[in-house]
Amino acid sequence: MPITKSAKKALRGSLRKKAVNDRTKKLLKEEIKAVEKLVKEKKLPEAKKALAKAYSVIDKAAKNGVLKKNTASRRKARLSRITKPTK
Repeated sequence: MPITKSAKKALRGSLRKKAVNDRTKKLLKEEIKAVEKLVKEKKLPEAKKALAKAYSVIDKAAKNGVLKKNTASRRKARLSRITKPTK
């Protein structure tokens, strides 16, 4: 446990940041799974709509530092690839 006053304050701040990051990660996983589920059920029009929401969540996570830029780009590319109709 922190002893100094500044260490106690830093701990409070880091716990707040962790809570925000955890919420963002949970939302991120839910949106990605929603797209994957719709693709698996062969509901491509609905998957395209869910893809837009997933993109938004991924971009916000990258902007806030929860995800790195290239990780966000990779996840978006993979989601985009699975929602394209196969021939």
